[in-house]
Amino acid sequence: MLERAENLRKNLQVVDLEGLVPQDHLLRKIDRAVDFNKIYDMVEHLYCEDNGRPAVDPVILVKMVLIQHLYGIKTLRQTVKEIDMNIAYRWFLGFDLSVKIPHFATVSYAFATRLPSEIFEKIFTWILDEAVKKGFVDASTIFIDATHIKANANKKKNRKILAQKTARNYDAQLREEINQDRLQRGKKPLKNDDDNDISTGGTKEITVSTTDPDCGLFHKGEHKVEFAYTAHVACDKRNFILECEVTPGNVHDSIVFDSVYDNVTKEFPEVKTVALDFGYKTPWICKKIIDDGRNPSTPYKRPMGKKGFFFPHEYVYDEYYNCVICPNNQVLTYSTTNKEGYREFKSDPAVCQNCPYIDKCTNSKNH
Repeated sequence: MLERAENLRKNLQVVDLEGLVPQDHLLRKIDRAVDFNKIYDMVEHLYCEDNGRPAVDPVILVKMVLIQHLYGIKTLRQTVKEIDMNIAYRWFLGFDLSVKIPHFATVSYAFATRLPSEIFEKIFTWILDEAVKKGFVDASTIFIDATHIKANANKKKNRKILAQKTARNYDAQLREEINQDRLQRGKKPLKNDDDNDISTGGTKEITVSTTDPDCGLFHKGEHKVEFAYTAHVACDKRNFILECEVTPGNVHDSIVFDSVYDNVTKEFPEVKTVALDFGYKTPWICKKIIDDGRNPSTPYKRPMGKKGFFFPHEYVYDEYYNCVICPNNQVLTYSTTNKEGYREFKSDPAVCQNCPYIDKCTNSKNH
């Protein structure tokens, strides 16, 4: 039997907003766990006590942005629209169905001008401390990774500039170890004024957006080339973010690792294992973690090499004689330790020119 539903759109009812939000809703759990009134103490000095126009409640501003990030809403404009129609969002803000939601420009202005970045760092630290006190955080294993965030900038609007290369945190230590290695093997130490000196980093040409100069041109693997930022995040096994640092999209993951790792281990010395993706799998990062008495956990990577040629692992290093044995059992003698810290070994051309494996070893004209 076909029934037509009655149109009840224009009915007037007394609504209990508290009863419309499920007890197991995420926002109810957050509201029970966090006392947002503490935000007033953090921002009180930014407001005048007895003068000026009434401002939007700062707790409301923080909660609105929290809703935006919790539910992955892309813009503040869309966030305001969603809050206006969502009963749970209104309940979380303490609004009933008739209260007008603050304009998105008001929220944007407050975060860009009135509230400095230090306030958000305090709020972040305070909420994290609350989670630690209640035993929610398990920092025995931490996970460090980076994700790129597309910038609101047209990649065609750009200009080329010369910029100083970012000096690596370990450059000074690397230079010292290189010189020690060279002296032990009868080589002169590197001079500070050598070309491409690793301690200064040198210069390079980069592409800068004319719309948003703070972002960087991101190009990685199969990703689309675009202006972006990179968020470097460390979290625990229960998905609590322990540290976050945002850089331009053209800054490599491994360069930012030191500051993120140092900040996390300073606050959480109980860290035993550090899980990383391949972008952080460098000798320095592994050495730093192991020297601290912790375990690096990184993914396996297949051996790299030129197609049709021997893989690097097919050459055997003899530590006692400080030489390398090639797949044809010939000796490659030590030549030098280069500026990047790699030892170079060279073969004897007179031997290699008659080697049956020469085509799988090198394309060098002088063998």
